[in-house]
Amino acid sequence: MISLSGKRILLVEDEYLLARQLTRALAREGASVVGCVATVAAALDQLARLPQIDLAILDINLAGEPVYPVATELRQRDVPFLFLSGYELEDRDPRFAGVPQLSKPITIATLMTALRTIPAPPE
Repeated sequence: MISLSGKRILLVEDEYLLARQLTRALAREGASVVGCVATVAAALDQLARLPQIDLAILDINLAGEPVYPVATELRQRDVPFLFLSGYELEDRDPRFAGVPQLSKPITIATLMTALRTIPAPPE
């Protein structure tokens, strides 16, 4: 298991209360949420401006817009990420079949365990 201490995390979540709860929980673990955004455009803007991100958490559906352009950019940058969504595994884009996914609702403990064990992208 890896430590989350010092990790820079991009959080892409459109549910304000959940995003706030996750940001606080990540801070308690020593991580830094370098971007907490609710739209694909804002996430892509953050990625363009941020020099380095260690991990990302992505909601699949952002007010009706799929997050896949962000996932594609993260994959191109070799940034590990996971999906946190109410969508079923079989309903998501098959290009991301190997990406870990946690289902909402979720406990903070489950998310932290998943983040500590998230595999690095394939070389």
